Amino acid sequence: MKKKLIVFFSLVFVISGYSQEAPQTFSLNQAIDFALENNRNAKNAKRDIEAAYKQKWETIAIGLPQLNANIEYQNFIKQPVSLLPGEIAGGEPGTFVPITFGTKQNLNASATVTQKIFDGTYIVGLQSTKVFLEISKNAAIKTDLEVRKAIINAYGNTLVTEEGEKILIENRNTLRKNLDELTKIYENGLEEEESVEQLKITLSDIESALNNYTRLKKVSYQMLNMTLGLDIDHPIILTDNLETLTAQNVDLHLINDPYSVENTIDYQIAENNKESKELLVKLEQSKALPALSAFLNGGYTGNSNTFTFTNRDQIWFGSSLFGVNLSIPIFSSGMRGASTQRAKINLEKSIDDLMETEQRIKLDVATARSAYQFALEDYSNKKENLDLAKRIEAKNETKFFEGIASSFDLRQAQIQLYTAQQDFLKAMLDVITRKAELETLLNTVNQ
Repeated sequence: MKKKLIVFFSLVFVISGYSQEAPQTFSLNQAIDFALENNRNAKNAKRDIEAAYKQKWETIAIGLPQLNANIEYQNFIKQPVSLLPGEIAGGEPGTFVPITFGTKQNLNASATVTQKIFDGTYIVGLQSTKVFLEISKNAAIKTDLEVRKAIINAYGNTLVTEEGEKILIENRNTLRKNLDELTKIYENGLEEEESVEQLKITLSDIESALNNYTRLKKVSYQMLNMTLGLDIDHPIILTDNLETLTAQNVDLHLINDPYSVENTIDYQIAENNKESKELLVKLEQSKALPALSAFLNGGYTGNSNTFTFTNRDQIWFGSSLFGVNLSIPIFSSGMRGASTQRAKINLEKSIDDLMETEQRIKLDVATARSAYQFALEDYSNKKENLDLAKRIEAKNETKFFEGIASSFDLRQAQIQLYTAQQDFLKAMLDVITRKAELETLLNTVNQ
């Protein structure tokens, strides 16, 4: 019995150990690499490329020999009757003799090989497969860029909530300590009650903000997990530090270096759209060309009044046929002309769309560069402001407990410090996310 209990508890221990997933650790770069393989949108984009390759072969195969077989079995429940003149059977003129032709059952097996010799639509179709594949590849690149940006944003937001929670815990602990000291001073009659109440208000605000940050941290982790392609409650650990990550994302070359609009993914997608519209014009024009194909057919037919087709002595009659089919479009009542004109109109629209995309990209890049430059400047400014706010708050705290400064002065200095702390966190996040936005627009990751 004792051995059974030991085995039972050992199994329980092992099962409980496996039921708790070990947390995965991610640096930002590791998170990006992981998401590009496991994010659901990224995986579907890769599947689209695979589907495009299959469609390419599907189109190629249309122009290759096609072999089809056909087996047809017929059993006349009641055979059709034909009428022949009665004179044939020695009857009176004007009379008819009913007669049944053929056998009650027959089986026909045949095979047909067809081959396109010339078809303008097929030639255009082959050209379009290359463009369609390029469209799928560019769409996948666009998706990967968006996934990368989403990971950077989610990772940065999660670090902000982590760091914000730590700062608020530190502020809360400091305030609690100060409140205890001030309460003792007040109880000894050396401080006004208002000073204690002011500190309680500040502490209450900090505790409320801390509770909110704790909730935000959970949501941030869930959002990051979803972007990674994990279950939202999967345990993960982030190894990068917010301030270090911010310093790594300072890159003035992105602001000053020249760039090529043609290298941006949005321009390439718009160019793909124009190329596809050009092929649609060619497709409509090719429909006016003749189409030539050849075919070869061969088969055997068996006849019997009973089902004897599996017998060795069944007689089979063979047949074969070779032919060429030439289809020449002559007149379509203006339908082909209208289709061609419509395709040309869509091509003109795609050319304008390409020009519009080029101008929009230039504007978006200029806007993103300005936003990134401001984020860098604001980061430097907020860092200095935080250092100043820390010194001011420390001085006011010392003055307050020495009886030189009022509780109002201390509260103002504390609020100024807490605001500076939050502003600095936001400034660091802005540097990271603004750089990611600019990199996505310029497609610098894939160059």
